[in-house]
Amino acid sequence: MIADIWILATASLVAISCSMVGVFLILRRMSLLGDAISHSVLLGIVLAYLITDSRSIIAMFIGATIIGLVTAWLSNSLHKLGKLQTDASIGIVFTWFFAMGVILVTLYAGKVDIDQECVLYGEIAFAPFDTIIFGGNDIGPRAFWVILGVFLLNITIFILAFNRFKLVAFNSGMAISLGVSVTFWHYLLMTMVSLTTVASFDAVGAILVVALLIIPASTAYLLAKSLKSMLIIAAIYAELSVLIGYALAVVLDSNIAASIGVVSGVLLMITVAVLQWQKKRTPVSVF
Repeated sequence: MIADIWILATASLVAISCSMVGVFLILRRMSLLGDAISHSVLLGIVLAYLITDSRSIIAMFIGATIIGLVTAWLSNSLHKLGKLQTDASIGIVFTWFFAMGVILVTLYAGKVDIDQECVLYGEIAFAPFDTIIFGGNDIGPRAFWVILGVFLLNITIFILAFNRFKLVAFNSGMAISLGVSVTFWHYLLMTMVSLTTVASFDAVGAILVVALLIIPASTAYLLAKSLKSMLIIAAIYAELSVLIGYALAVVLDSNIAASIGVVSGVLLMITVAVLQWQKKRTPVSVF
């Protein structure tokens, strides 16, 4: 019972954290870049381990964040300097970085407790067993406290800089004319995406991170009438995905992360279907 609570708490924080940064990725039409960073951070995690010879959380965060920022910068550089299309440049960088990460994981599988299956799917069911001992007391899973720290950091930044993020997301041209550094806020968002991704990576894997970055925010985009409501709706859909997905995983004895991802997609499809049904039922006036 206690393990179930820790799993749900960790998954909920992952889902809500990803959905929040995902909202701004969707608004800025950068969802593919979120996908790229969520895969590229694997290379940063492995390099951090190889350089420091430890699984220090700080080292992992630094390595993943740096690679995440390099992914964003290199993708943008290929687009501007190489005259490649945006989606092509992003696809080139993230597949290259992810492939290098997988190769390093394969070569050092005997030293690092991570494999390709863990990278893709994660296994949040094991999260309650990797705990932190503080003052001689077990204070809970490491994954929970790590994602809680990132969640609080994201909330704090969004509250303090909400208007800046809003301006850059909806009208970057006006932001530039007002003297707002679009580049700074762009890379701050990329940093938040990188931190959120690496905090979620170990527990739920790359596939669910991508799903939670994009699907709840996309669903909220269909329903929201303001940025605040979009953030709230995205968080609600993310939490529903966790609760229903976990129940489905228990019933089917399936992978928890995969079940949550499937449910998030189903909720999106149901929302689209309901909106289309309402649209058809709304009478069109000829006057």
